[in-house]
Amino acid sequence: MSEFTIGQLAKETGCKVPTIRYFEKIGMLPEPARSAGNTRIYTAAAMARLTFICHCRELGFPQKAIRELLGLVDHPDQSCETVTKIAATQLDHVNQRISHLAALKVELERMISSCNGGRVAQCRIVESLADGTHATS
Repeated sequence: MSEFTIGQLAKETGCKVPTIRYFEKIGMLPEPARSAGNTRIYTAAAMARLTFICHCRELGFPQKAIRELLGLVDHPDQSCETVTKIAATQLDHVNQRISHLAALKVELERMISSCNGGRVAQCRIVESLADGTHATS
């Protein structure tokens, strides 16, 4: 099948219908043709573009980077140097988040290991959470 309704597109890509409409509204996905009954009709190219957008989102790319990548995809004869830079920037962000999450893990482990059981009034975890200071600050 080379034409899809919005429901079929959603099912094939795993992207929710409101999200597809949002991508159209903000210009990341072109407005589709309409049937005689005013149903949106999407092409295989629209499905490929939506799949690309969804994969970028799964990898955590911000909307600005996705737009830039789409612009590059729309001009395939260009050097892929910019694509590499965008991906490397995203990798840096992912590594920063991993580092932050590792610090959070250590802090939570420290808090949990400090708990001696007993009552909430004497709970070391509650005390740690209440004082607002932690190792990741």
